[in-house]
Amino acid sequence: MHVSVAWLNRLLDRPVTPDEAEHVLTHVGFPIETRESVGSGDTMLDVEVTSNRGDVLSHLGCAREIAAATGRKVVMPRVELPGGGATSGGEPVSKALRLENLTPEVCPRFTARVIRGVRVGPSPAWMVEALESVGQRSINNVVDVTNYVNFEYGQPSHVFDLKKLAGGALVVRFASEGEKLRTLDGKARTLKATDLVVADAQRAQSLAGVIGGADSEVGDSTTDVVLEAATWDPVTIRTAARRLGIRTDASHRFERRVHPATIDEPAARTAALILELAGGTLCDGMLDEGAATPAARTVSMRTERCRTMLGYALPDAEMISILGALGLLVKGEAGTLACTIPAHRLDLEREIDLIEEVARIAGYERIPTLDTLPVRARAAQRTEGVRQRIASVLTGLGFYETVTFSFVRPADAADFLPPGMVRIDVDDERRGEEPTLRPSVVPSLLRCRRANQDGQVDQPGGVRLFEVASVFAGAGAKGGKATGGSPGHVEHRNLALLMDVPGTGRKRSPDDVQAAMRVLRGAIDQVVAAAGLLPASITLRPMTSEWAVHPACDPSASAGVMLGERPLGYTALLSAATQRKHDLDVPVVYAELGMHVLEGQAAPLREVRPLPAFPAIERDLSIVVDEAARWSDVERIVGQGGLDLFEALSYVTTYRDPAKVGKGRKSLTLRVRFRAPDRTLRSEEADAPIALLVERFQRELGATLRA
Repeated sequence: MHVSVAWLNRLLDRPVTPDEAEHVLTHVGFPIETRESVGSGDTMLDVEVTSNRGDVLSHLGCAREIAAATGRKVVMPRVELPGGGATSGGEPVSKALRLENLTPEVCPRFTARVIRGVRVGPSPAWMVEALESVGQRSINNVVDVTNYVNFEYGQPSHVFDLKKLAGGALVVRFASEGEKLRTLDGKARTLKATDLVVADAQRAQSLAGVIGGADSEVGDSTTDVVLEAATWDPVTIRTAARRLGIRTDASHRFERRVHPATIDEPAARTAALILELAGGTLCDGMLDEGAATPAARTVSMRTERCRTMLGYALPDAEMISILGALGLLVKGEAGTLACTIPAHRLDLEREIDLIEEVARIAGYERIPTLDTLPVRARAAQRTEGVRQRIASVLTGLGFYETVTFSFVRPADAADFLPPGMVRIDVDDERRGEEPTLRPSVVPSLLRCRRANQDGQVDQPGGVRLFEVASVFAGAGAKGGKATGGSPGHVEHRNLALLMDVPGTGRKRSPDDVQAAMRVLRGAIDQVVAAAGLLPASITLRPMTSEWAVHPACDPSASAGVMLGERPLGYTALLSAATQRKHDLDVPVVYAELGMHVLEGQAAPLREVRPLPAFPAIERDLSIVVDEAARWSDVERIVGQGGLDLFEALSYVTTYRDPAKVGKGRKSLTLRVRFRAPDRTLRSEEADAPIALLVERFQRELGATLRA
């Protein structure tokens, strides 16, 4: 917003210097981007205005801010209409012009005045100088007035040549699809049915709130003009302006909202200046069409709450003075201020908005520094750190976090319902095909996976997704449904993981599936480690008692996940039927873990140890065991202790060949690491603990060493 300091001073009871204007505006929240000297010793400031403060897109708005912060008074512009505005002595405006507002929902108010007998010509020097001081060029005296008042009040307006309006009418309506309009920039525009226009009895004459039309432009031959002052729906204006690539001062202002109650004074000011500079006779009255003007809002503010938020003791009287200086009508009673909001302050809606006004006008520098501010800080929640660590680990493993909606289709919910539970449906037609609260996060991840597939996303190692979100189910017979809020409903917060099975084509080999399940198991291990739950053991169990195989699971590749003796969740391969239902080209594996378990037992910090100073010795053992033997059995045996200098155990591979290891048997290769903290180990020092391990495996698992 370009602001002239000389112009500002015409609106203040005491002049302000450029330095003071820059300082004050910056300190009340409107920093100066650039500063430039212009003709006649004036200074132009480029003021940065936030999107919610359209009222400051004017000299009057900036003057209000300076006055409130410095104790000055605003001097309103002089508005003198013939007959004091009550009657002009001209013909009734209703005889000169017909006005229809067919879209009050997007044009809350449209006003029109008619001035006959104007003499269009050059503007006087003071008007030209004022416009040039904010970077505007002069066009003619009538058009210049509309631009001048826009920069003065922040109310865009437009003038039409009355004789060029077919039927002597203005009609506010939506354009017809494909309707043509030649705008003031000389370009021919093709309009859509969503574009709002001001038309005459035959065709569009301006793109509402954006730019006027060339066919009704005011020029040297114009004698009768129609002065429009209106307000429009911001979204409608923004949509048309962006679609057509037009950016004007008017659209910029209307996109930030103009209240219907603020139109009258700038409209009268515009009419008075046209009469002063171009002559003519004002028709009696004003046409006014639209919706009912909203009543003034009243917002309450507790003075004690304001002091608490500020962090220092500000007297009630000073709060009242500040709010009054901003144009609010303040009435106080028992520590609560009832503030009537002026129409131009559309941004003030809640108590905290008023507190912010007090803070910025009183001065942010008055807020105590950190060493004196009485801050009541909430202790960091352990669960917050857990979620952050889990997210960090998973992104490091190539997973992308999703944020999805809580509702799914009933059929998708049925595929993931826990045993003995029913789905929860919301009786709301707006939910359409997705009225069911999800009993699992996985259906939402499947939708994301399908979106990635449609977008032809190709990630090394396949697409990997995760999300932490709430899941819901109701108690009852399986296959039934419950309504939201019914008794017996269950809500949990789960972590869901989903990843592609590696390979090529729509099908995958058992080895591919096994590899994917191992990667997913490794991700689960890392999640548990990130939560600080190690060294608790993680084991997989058949999905029988603690978990029932739901329809989305492939029973041949699914397992429950145990953390010690407590169920943590489950992991599974998506069934072929569910894969087809979601139209996925690639098989996926997934897991769902209870965040209440991960967070409820989480350790607040990781233990940090120095790096080892001496090298380790690693020994690989290949033992032949029954197919039913589990890795958790191996971990249990190694963890019995008595192994001198033992440091770590890791899995290497599994080999199956009935001809070499026997039917119903498998060869399991594991790696054991030994290290001394104070010296380099000799190889033979690992012989005794390895021999002890082999003896334990033989005794407890019936294992034999594979050559």
